[in-house]
Amino acid sequence: MSNEEIRELVALVIESGVAEIEVQRGENRVRIRRTVGHRHEVTVPGSMMAPPATPMPDSIPPTATIPPSAGASPATTGNETIVKSPIVGTYYDAPKPGDPPFVKVGDFVETGRVLCIIESMKLMNEIESEVAGTVVAKLMENGRPVEYGEALFAIRPR
Repeated sequence: MSNEEIRELVALVIESGVAEIEVQRGENRVRIRRTVGHRHEVTVPGSMMAPPATPMPDSIPPTATIPPSAGASPATTGNETIVKSPIVGTYYDAPKPGDPPFVKVGDFVETGRVLCIIESMKLMNEIESEVAGTVVAKLMENGRPVEYGEALFAIRPR
């Protein structure tokens, strides 16, 4: 697999918004994994000896303020961190139907805690909190389609 092919795969991951892709050709295999708010990595077996791929840009800004039209609850004060969808897909607030939601308004969350799942191209992508704080607003309905950059939660940092 050439460096150009690996770059094309990285571009495909960025454009499509998928969380992970793995391609194998004979004995050569490359896995590109994208995680929100964390370091992005490309894993290539030592036998390929390809140089590291260009890091992907973060798809979510670390903090933002709630716009008035975002449907924020009256408890929001404007200094919350907005968790936005890093991909297009379907929003789910629980691991499976009938299970309790990952988080509720008023819950305290640590950095890295799973807030919801977004299904995209039959892949379940866990969306994690980038900040520790209290969930002050849930801005999405379960089972609803979401767009890239759409607000999902408001979290008041501790």
